[in-house]
Amino acid sequence: MVQDMPLQKQQEWDPQTQHLTGFVDLGSGILDADEAPLASEAIILMAVGTSSPWAAPLGYFFVNSTTGYLLAQLLRQAINKLNNIGIRVLAVTSGATACGAQTARALGIRMDPKRIQCTFHHPPGSAHSITYFFDVCHALQLIRNALQCFQKIEWPSDTVRWQHVVELAALREQRVFELCSSKSGRSGSKGSYHLKVNLATQLFSEGVADALEHLQKLGLASFQNCSGTVKFVRLMSHLCDVFHGRGPYRMGLMGPLLVGNYTKITHLFNEAKSFFMTFTDSMGRYIIKSKRKLGFLCFLLNAESLKWLYTNYVSPESTPSHHLLTYAFSLDPLELFLRTLQQACGNGNPTCTVFQAAYHTLLAGCNLAPGSPHHSGSGSMSSWDIALSRRRHLTLGSIQSQYNPAHGRTLATGYPYCAGLLLPGSALSNALTDLSLHVQSITCTAGFIAEQLASDLPCEVCVASLFESDESRLRCRSVLYIKKLGGASLPSASVYRITSISEQVLNWYGKVGDSNKNTKLWHLSLEHKIFQELLGESPLFPTLTDHLFHGKVCVNNHYAILVKEIMRCYLNVKTNHTKHLELKYHCGRHKLK
Repeated sequence: MVQDMPLQKQQEWDPQTQHLTGFVDLGSGILDADEAPLASEAIILMAVGTSSPWAAPLGYFFVNSTTGYLLAQLLRQAINKLNNIGIRVLAVTSGATACGAQTARALGIRMDPKRIQCTFHHPPGSAHSITYFFDVCHALQLIRNALQCFQKIEWPSDTVRWQHVVELAALREQRVFELCSSKSGRSGSKGSYHLKVNLATQLFSEGVADALEHLQKLGLASFQNCSGTVKFVRLMSHLCDVFHGRGPYRMGLMGPLLVGNYTKITHLFNEAKSFFMTFTDSMGRYIIKSKRKLGFLCFLLNAESLKWLYTNYVSPESTPSHHLLTYAFSLDPLELFLRTLQQACGNGNPTCTVFQAAYHTLLAGCNLAPGSPHHSGSGSMSSWDIALSRRRHLTLGSIQSQYNPAHGRTLATGYPYCAGLLLPGSALSNALTDLSLHVQSITCTAGFIAEQLASDLPCEVCVASLFESDESRLRCRSVLYIKKLGGASLPSASVYRITSISEQVLNWYGKVGDSNKNTKLWHLSLEHKIFQELLGESPLFPTLTDHLFHGKVCVNNHYAILVKEIMRCYLNVKTNHTKHLELKYHCGRHKLK
């Protein structure tokens, strides 16, 4: 895989080599001449495993301007060097950009939708073929931009409308009236609830499709006739699942490419191709022939490349590999390395000297063992988390900020009105408090914590587990969750239980000296005691049983992270706001007497 990184144009004197640095360097020796141009970009290449998750940075080049023909030459040189040490290259991945498309053409890839050529020969004239992929995250950006520019996309049976997505992002909070279900014992009675939209939700996700369907069923005028939009969003969500297979333990479309799921994946690819080929704008012109076609072509090429890899490397007739991890054909591992590299370089674009020093420092800490992070600073992130973090600009919040910049992304900063009823160390006030108010206070605090975490968690499955389940809204809980109890959302039973145990532990062990409170060590000791209390509990978050395999298959997975984040959020909220509430009480004693 190949990606570029911007540099600051600046020449510097290197006292070790006794040469000026900062010029274009393609690895063929120092160009010591007055006319040598200064470098403005660094091109970085990386190799990753397709069956086991290892990653190895291969090298970098300093260039003045990146072209597809230059990248094609550098890729061929890198493939040669890998072949010389016994590593067989199956695929090449680049960004879904104009330069990436030029690179593909320079290598021999043909992107005509009716006659796609997804492989090129290396060395030229040999029998060994290498397939080509475009980064899925970049391709999603292009498709989102196309939909936004065209506003609506037609196909023979339905219409995709961008306005439905805009209305969903702008919904913010909606009061809805509906008939209560017969299971509640009040059949025919009219009830109301508040729906809140989670702006951290990915645009092309199953949750958005389910939310649009639910709002259409509720009869909201803005979401009528949105079946075409729902179908398109769900199709793109399924395609993303296929190209983000995250390990041998995942299920369905999100699992590795295997013999067992190939038929289902092929059917999805054929459906996507039939849609993409028939999409037209409002004037009846085919999208696949327009200037906004690259994103759709990227998915068509990726689909052909994945089918070619299955035929040659996974199918029973030729079994060099039992499965392929499809995330290896994205730029996620390289993007993570570049992110760590930029942090090591500091803020802004680095100079060549700063880049070289940071690169060699990171390279010294690389671990190429399968299953090990290629840098210690990235060890806490799984490949799934990397993909989600890269798609933050493809969320409902990014759409909402475009159409209402002044509103921005507001988090739940207000504190629940009844949280002050339970102040740590206030035994008399707790004893005199009505038990119903005690339960209401815990529920309100737990809902407030759930809403705060939902604003930052990019994982839909984890977000859905934070809120109270309801059969009519179960599938879209990660996008539309129920408000309100005293201004906070209604939490799930597991969030309520963790908050309740945290409340007990804080009351039991929160009477240490004031000098020791609010320190990191004190918080860690409280978290340890909360974990001890939770050990004997019944299993939390029953909906996350299969989700344990979505992150890293280790103790520090999404399940454990979610429990820890709830505890930490509770302790931060309670200790910080308790101090303000106590001060307010002493200042205004006559008002609260």
